[in-house]
Amino acid sequence: MSPDPPRPPALRASDADRDRVMELLRAAVADGRLDPAEFDERLDAALAARTIDALTPLTADLIATPGRDGAPMSPFTGTPAEPPAERLTIKERHGSVRREGRWTLPHRLVLRTAWCGVMLDLTSAVRTGPELVIELRVSGGNVELILAPGMAVDANELSVRHSSIAIDRNADDDAPETLHIRLTGRLRHGHLTHR
Repeated sequence: MSPDPPRPPALRASDADRDRVMELLRAAVADGRLDPAEFDERLDAALAARTIDALTPLTADLIATPGRDGAPMSPFTGTPAEPPAERLTIKERHGSVRREGRWTLPHRLVLRTAWCGVMLDLTSAVRTGPELVIELRVSGGNVELILAPGMAVDANELSVRHSSIAIDRNADDDAPETLHIRLTGRLRHGHLTHR
């Protein structure tokens, strides 16, 4: 009788694997699926994890991504249905742009519009990192950002002329910051708001 074959060693977790788990945990606490104490415990465990096997139980009850056979998949197996793009460019003139529902956020979103109505709904968007850079080249029209709790907007790098911006942190939003949205570029003869 032959002995059992040796088990392969546990896969080591990368920084990207730990970051992915931490983003899922931040989204879960923002959605109310985790309380702050449980979030802190799991975050500490994610930071200390050295293998994929140590990370997997931290999000197993928070995600339900079906695999090919319908069984839930770990965020570390398989490949995402829509891999995150480094850069996504949206161009439109004299029309309207709407992004809503479940869409994968790129690392950098370039918005090049003229006299358009733009609505970017980020409430159900799949986050690919802790920061989203939105580079505006907008002439005329309105840009509306719809945010989930925990999303913070920084417009310090945005050049504005003959335009209005209405960005403020909701006093009722005491959720931890899960996504930092940095606005850069320029806005001319337009309006930018968020809700």
